[in-house]
Amino acid sequence: MESSSPSVPFPLLQAPVESTYRACTIPYRFPSDNPRKATPVEIQWIDLFLNSVPSFKQRAENDPTVPDAPAKAEKFAQRYTTMLEELKKNPESHGGPPDCILLCRLRELVLRELGFRDIFKKVKDEENAKAMSLFDGVVKRNDEIEDDGKRVENLIRGILAGNIFDLGSAQLAEVFAKDGMSFLASCQNLVSRPWVIDDLDAFKSEWTKKSWEKAVIFVDNSGADIILGILPFARELLRRGTKVILAANDMPSINDVTYPELVEIINELKDADGKLSGVDASGLLVANSGNDLPVIDLSSVSPELAFMANDADLVMLEGMGRAIETNLYAQMKCDSIKIGMVKHPEVAQFLGGRLYDCVFKFNEA
Repeated sequence: MESSSPSVPFPLLQAPVESTYRACTIPYRFPSDNPRKATPVEIQWIDLFLNSVPSFKQRAENDPTVPDAPAKAEKFAQRYTTMLEELKKNPESHGGPPDCILLCRLRELVLRELGFRDIFKKVKDEENAKAMSLFDGVVKRNDEIEDDGKRVENLIRGILAGNIFDLGSAQLAEVFAKDGMSFLASCQNLVSRPWVIDDLDAFKSEWTKKSWEKAVIFVDNSGADIILGILPFARELLRRGTKVILAANDMPSINDVTYPELVEIINELKDADGKLSGVDASGLLVANSGNDLPVIDLSSVSPELAFMANDADLVMLEGMGRAIETNLYAQMKCDSIKIGMVKHPEVAQFLGGRLYDCVFKFNEA
């Protein structure tokens, strides 16, 4: 269901949004750069998107909903590759200069023009079914941790482990195709702390002292990410009396969970009394963010989300696209968390960290 109303700025961004907010974290170019010559950073990122073309083409070829999918997938690969090569020659072509939002948008446009609506649908459904069967076990293990601080750290580690399931990263798409991923092993194998941005201790100390009235969580991928990472954390917030709004994409993009899919997942996980593994879930709402990309520009969200989020006192952005490549430095009027795993060498290099390093950025209002 596409939002029919015009989009609005996210109400919890520091005002004035026009001068204080910039969606993209990594500057691809500076005002002094030649507008007609691609910068080294632009070329590096265009190459990153070029490297992911084969895995997208392969998904598109196997889309059973599109007639003549293999020929159309070939057309997608050619058309998108040509666009990227043209941006290298002239960064002002195709609505440039490029940034991560434009590079994602062009890829989605080409796919949609050729009739591909959701090339990751099959793998999303499989991963959601797998993760739902593990949900009760994961929350039971969390509930067994009596110490508040240790329990929330375990929940945060679960979000980071779940965030590994990301088919937008060429390396991870390959690993995933080989052998899938074990959630528990991922939790145990996170890189050692301190992470490249690590405010976890400050957050744990706030967590034990304070509770929030309403939290908005911008969610990321299907499967383990949303079901075994975000939902156990949301359930813990509900148990502490916080109302929770999960903001999900309006339309499909990579393996990100969409608004209709998330409504369905939560309905399946709730019992007949509306509880999530024994916790009352009446305070849990799902909102359509109005977004259709794996990254998000918060100056443009759905009016529905803006209305529901207006009085929230905690905002969490999750995943590399929404919390690191965009919005890492976004300033909020309330407490905020940016959490995700670094899955591109280019991002690791920018942050001065390791590949598969973790980001946990907590800012108080």
